[in-house]
Amino acid sequence: MSPAAGVARPDFPIDAVLQQLTATMPHYPQPLIDQMGGERQTPFRILIATLLSLRTKDTLTAVVAPRVFAVADTPEAMLALGEEQIAALIYPVGFYRNKARSIIAICRTLIDRYAGAVPNDLDALLALPGVGRKTANLVLTMGFGLPGICVDIHVHRICNRWGYVATRTPDETELTLREILPQQHWIAINGLLVTLGQNICRPTSPRCSTCPVADACVRVGVTRSR
Repeated sequence: MSPAAGVARPDFPIDAVLQQLTATMPHYPQPLIDQMGGERQTPFRILIATLLSLRTKDTLTAVVAPRVFAVADTPEAMLALGEEQIAALIYPVGFYRNKARSIIAICRTLIDRYAGAVPNDLDALLALPGVGRKTANLVLTMGFGLPGICVDIHVHRICNRWGYVATRTPDETELTLREILPQQHWIAINGLLVTLGQNICRPTSPRCSTCPVADACVRVGVTRSR
């Protein structure tokens, strides 16, 4: 399937919708990376925090990540801790032992190949152990301010629910959005739709009555709402 084949509504008013969300979403609790504080958002911290957040609630990761970074926030410092101590520090995030192993492998790779720096290239990030497209794109956009589209379950679900795209997986959604989404929205869309998804556009029984962009949504797959 070509990326453009995933377009469902070519006339979807994406500019107006994202403008409305930009005005309204700051009133709600913000996603994990925004909670960490802009002055402390190094590419390495974003990489590790995003890895920790996989299959873990942001509320828990927001507690665990600062605890880890207070002890080690460079690849060299992480390696010095060792896998067992990292596992103890990140518990009880989901799959904490596997994540501790991945963190060690990532840090070794960063030191061996990139002199301890996080690369600002999508393919290089995807080559790091345990790093998928969501994590790589978030590092690019939030860590380096470079163009990228971070598609997680919220972005995937909401874009399909709007009818803006018709895709089966987050990766398909990302590739489709790269074809149709104006580039000025690439970095912002993740934070806006994560906030919308966590607070209003839930997976089941979304709060359509309070959604600021409900008029533009065709509610694909929604069988019950509030």
